[in-house]
Amino acid sequence: MSARPRLATLFAALTAFAAVGVPAASSHAAPKVPATAVLDGARLQQTRLRLDHGDTRLRGALKELTARADAWLDQGPWTVVDKPKPAPGGDIHDYLSQAPYWWPTRPKTADNPWGCPYEQRDGERNPEVDTGTDRQDVEKVFDSAYDLSLAWYYTGRKQYAEKAAQVLRTWFLDPATKMNPNLDHGQFIPCKYDGRAIGIIDFSQSYTSVLDAIAILNTGAPGWSRADRTAMRDWNIAFRGWLTDSAFGKEEGAAKNNHGTFYDMQLAALACATGDEELARQTVLDARARRIDPQIAADGSQPQELARTRSWHYSTFDLVAYTRLAAIGRHVGVDLWSYRGPEGQSLFKAVDYLLPAATGAAPWTHPELEFHRYAATDVVHAAADAGDVGAQKAVRLLEAPPGGDLWALRPAAEQLDSIAG
Repeated sequence: MSARPRLATLFAALTAFAAVGVPAASSHAAPKVPATAVLDGARLQQTRLRLDHGDTRLRGALKELTARADAWLDQGPWTVVDKPKPAPGGDIHDYLSQAPYWWPTRPKTADNPWGCPYEQRDGERNPEVDTGTDRQDVEKVFDSAYDLSLAWYYTGRKQYAEKAAQVLRTWFLDPATKMNPNLDHGQFIPCKYDGRAIGIIDFSQSYTSVLDAIAILNTGAPGWSRADRTAMRDWNIAFRGWLTDSAFGKEEGAAKNNHGTFYDMQLAALACATGDEELARQTVLDARARRIDPQIAADGSQPQELARTRSWHYSTFDLVAYTRLAAIGRHVGVDLWSYRGPEGQSLFKAVDYLLPAATGAAPWTHPELEFHRYAATDVVHAAADAGDVGAQKAVRLLEAPPGGDLWALRPAAEQLDSIAG
C-alpha cells in the first residue's frame, strides 16, 4: 500500500473518534515507555500506538477515561492542611484519618464531645469519618492523578498533565501545603488511639496507582518538571523508610490478613519506584510462604476474609493486592502466578473460587452486607491475562463496574466496590 492510502485510512479512523466525542490521540511525539511499578509500561505504549492508529475496539474505554479526566479538571487541588484541626501530634502537615467501623456509644455532650467510648461494628461505616479528616481528600488526589495522567498519555491533551501535576505538587511537594511522609495518625479512634498501624492501608489501597501516575508524567508531561520528579522521588524514599522502620510499619507488615498483603504490595511498588529492585524482588518472593500459604486455602477460599461481614468485598479486595503484587513481580523477575503452596494454594485458585459468583452462575453463600458482582471484574481480568483458562472463559460474562470497564487502558486491578466513602 502506498503512503497516500495509509494516510487516508488513518485520517478516517481519527475522524471516527471525533464523531463520537472522544478526543483522538494527538500528533505529539512517539510515546515513551513509562517506568511503572504495577502497570506494564510497554503494554501502555502499545495501547497508545493502537489509539494513534484508530483502533475502534478501544473507543468506549477511552471515552470513559476522558470523561473521568474531564470531571477532575475543575476540582481541587486538595491539601492535607485543609482539615479543621491538626492530627493529635499538632502538626497540620500530618495526615489524619478516623477508623471507619468504630461508633460512639453515648450521646455527644460538652463534657463528652465525641460520645466516647467507641465500639466496633465491622463493615458498618461511621459517616463522621468523612468529616474533619484527610481521608476523602487523599482519595481524590489518588484517583485524579491516575485518571489524568493516563488520559494525558493516551490523548496528549496537556491540560490533563498540567492538572495532574498541580494535584501532586499541592498534596506532596509545596512547602505550605505538603503532607509529611508518614501515617502516624491513620485511622485514629477518638478517646482511644491517636493513630494505628492499621491506618497504613489508607495509602496501601491506592497509592501504588499514584506511583504509576508519576512514572507516566515522568515520560515528559507538560507542567511536570525535573525538579518535581526529583522532589517526588525524595518524598517516596522518605515514605518507604517510614514504612520499613517505624513501629506502625513493622506492625502492619506483620499483619496476617489483607493488611499484610497490601503492605507488601505498597512496599514492593515503592521499592521499584525508588530504584531498590532487590527489596522489591525479595518482598514479592517472601509473599509466597508468608502470605499465600497461610491466607489462601487449598480450595482457593480466603478464610480470614470469609469471616468478615463483607466477605465478598474483602475476598476481592485481598486479591487486588495479590494481583498487583504479581504485576510488580513481573518487573523484578518473579512469577507469583505460577507459585503453588504445600496444599496447592495459588492465586489462580483464589480467583477461580470467585468465578461462579463473579459470572452470575451461582450466588455468593458467605456473609455480605452489600454484594456487587462487578467487584471481582478486575481480578478476573488479571487472572485471564496471566493464563487462567477459567478466567479467560469468564471475562465475557463479567459485570462492568460503574463508569465502565477500563481494563484495556489500565490493566491492573482496582477495588471497584470501594466502601471507603
